[in-house]
Amino acid sequence: MKLSRISKCLTLPSSVIGNAKVIILVVIVAGLGGWFFMQNTNNENEIMPENLEGITTAAYGAWESPVTAASIFEASDNISTLVVENNELYFIERRASANGRNILVKLDENNEVVQLTPSEISVRTRVHEYGGRPYLVDGSDIYYSQFTDQKVYKVSTDSEAQALTTDGLRFMHCVMDHSHNQLICVREDHRGLGEAVNTLVAIDLSDNENESAGEILFEGTDFVSSPQISPDGKSLAFITWSHPNMPWDDTQLRVITFSENGSIESQVEVPQEGNVSIANPQYSADNTLYFTADFANWATLYRLNEDGQVELVLDQDIEIGSYGFENETSAAITYSKDGLRYLARVDLSTGAMTNIGEAFSNAGSIAVADNGVYFIASTPSSLNSIYLLNGDSYSEVYKPSGPQISAEYLSIPQAFTFPTGASEEAYGFYYPPVNENFQGPEDSLPPLIVKVHGGPVGATSSTLDPRIQFWTSRGFALFDVNHRGSKGYGREFRKKLYPAWGIVDIEDAANGVNWLAEQGLIDADKVAIRGGSAGGYTTLAAMAFQDVFKAGASYYGISDLEVLNQDTHKYESRYLDQLIGVYPERRDVYLQRSPINSVNNIQAPLLLLQGLEDKVVPPNQSELIFEALKANCIPTAYIAFEGEGHGFRQPANNIKALNSELDFYGQIFGFTPAGNIEPVTLERCSSIEN
Repeated sequence: MKLSRISKCLTLPSSVIGNAKVIILVVIVAGLGGWFFMQNTNNENEIMPENLEGITTAAYGAWESPVTAASIFEASDNISTLVVENNELYFIERRASANGRNILVKLDENNEVVQLTPSEISVRTRVHEYGGRPYLVDGSDIYYSQFTDQKVYKVSTDSEAQALTTDGLRFMHCVMDHSHNQLICVREDHRGLGEAVNTLVAIDLSDNENESAGEILFEGTDFVSSPQISPDGKSLAFITWSHPNMPWDDTQLRVITFSENGSIESQVEVPQEGNVSIANPQYSADNTLYFTADFANWATLYRLNEDGQVELVLDQDIEIGSYGFENETSAAITYSKDGLRYLARVDLSTGAMTNIGEAFSNAGSIAVADNGVYFIASTPSSLNSIYLLNGDSYSEVYKPSGPQISAEYLSIPQAFTFPTGASEEAYGFYYPPVNENFQGPEDSLPPLIVKVHGGPVGATSSTLDPRIQFWTSRGFALFDVNHRGSKGYGREFRKKLYPAWGIVDIEDAANGVNWLAEQGLIDADKVAIRGGSAGGYTTLAAMAFQDVFKAGASYYGISDLEVLNQDTHKYESRYLDQLIGVYPERRDVYLQRSPINSVNNIQAPLLLLQGLEDKVVPPNQSELIFEALKANCIPTAYIAFEGEGHGFRQPANNIKALNSELDFYGQIFGFTPAGNIEPVTLERCSSIEN
């Protein structure tokens, strides 16, 4: 399908740019959504905040908006994990109607969804707590991890689901070994005391009567991921790493060779020099092993040659997210560059790369079929959808249910680079307030919400986020920051967070606010900061160590680094060694950077939101600082959610959280939110007993 395009430009004046390099988003409005691209601009252009005439004047934040919390969450589904089997497309759909559970589905020949697992169960694994690929399709057989018991189940045509594995174990990223009639999976063993044990195991499929723990194929490292078996069944590639590294720090690519009878003939580690992050191993049809690695700063494409030596395939300063082989000489890839995502084709013999179409806000999850390449992508005006690449053009084939936001209420992100630190730079997206029916009072500027991504080695993008539009359509401006340490800008930029977490991220959030204030785009006296998980820590730390922010909303944020170091899950139990320093040798730094130990510095109100089933950031992190703030008579509220883990999934809880945050800002910044919003009770002092 060919989309017609109309462009709308947003630019910056020379007086605004100063020392910042500005990248402008150009939005393309189309019948089914929006395409966009970014272009560098010179100092003659200008960005202007929206200024609509002949409409109602009302306080910023108090504007009525059709983008409600209910409209965002009650019927908002999401899609992930594309897999092609027998030229049919399978994927996970997280459905609001199933209370946020993951449903396994496929597309039929008419691109209609066929549900494969019941709405009462969630196809989701808890390996590493964050999970991974939770299912495998092999012919007419489906294997999946069920969230409640973490067992692997098999379901075939017209048969009931059968458990294959025993209690106390978690599995992910299973692959089929047809040569030896077994599943090969990443296993995480929680049956013993202490840390869980991660291994690579084989589950014998010839025994259908008994539940199995699997036979260990590889052990000895702290973590295992991403097994891939060669087309001839003779080799198995996988990734390992050990404490204190994370998978983006230093990983190893290993290859097991099987003998004819299925026993392990050899196990080798692919040679590498220094700390390198190797990921995404895949075999091509001729059994050549490909992978991505950041040997030279950028995570690009490599392979093993016939001599077993590493060979560069794609010499580009980009970070590849996903890839798949179209044929013997061509691969489709998605990659990030300067905060955007692209779809491209790579000639595997010459290394030449050709972009396909315009840039996306996000793109990934490539799955190759005979009729083309499926992938997931989004833009500033469209949520995640599934597209099919055929030749040199692509079309949308499936769009999940989600809120529809008309152009009259749509704030388009404006990307910019700003100065920070010691002659360094960071990145962000600025969203101006947009609502066709309202404008702010004369001689006033909008309040600003600073949004900090999680990770902390994560990243934000310009993808349409209805939660952002919830704020901008009510009169807020929003600054979505990619602080130093964010992924997508190369290994060197990502490493700037080590061991400076709690310093550079806060500094970048504050400097971005200062830059926007200097341009006259926001009211510097009405700035809030919000974030979840690691972004929640940055929120709390910014309140404790900066005076820029007048309010904060922490979603399952970290208040005490020392407590977290002793209380979190295995996957991140040594992450702070990199982010902060080795404990207990650098205990002084842990104490210094913990917001709980500088709670007396916090003079602005805080809203704390927490899932009570969170194993990544336990509830005590929110509870500790809540009690401390009450004792200091700082206005604060703590809202806990039963049945929620690390990240809220249930629509009702997400609705309550977002509405509570709006009311909280209304109380702090002096406006009354539009609509029937349940008020939040701010506690100001603990009761004093005589």
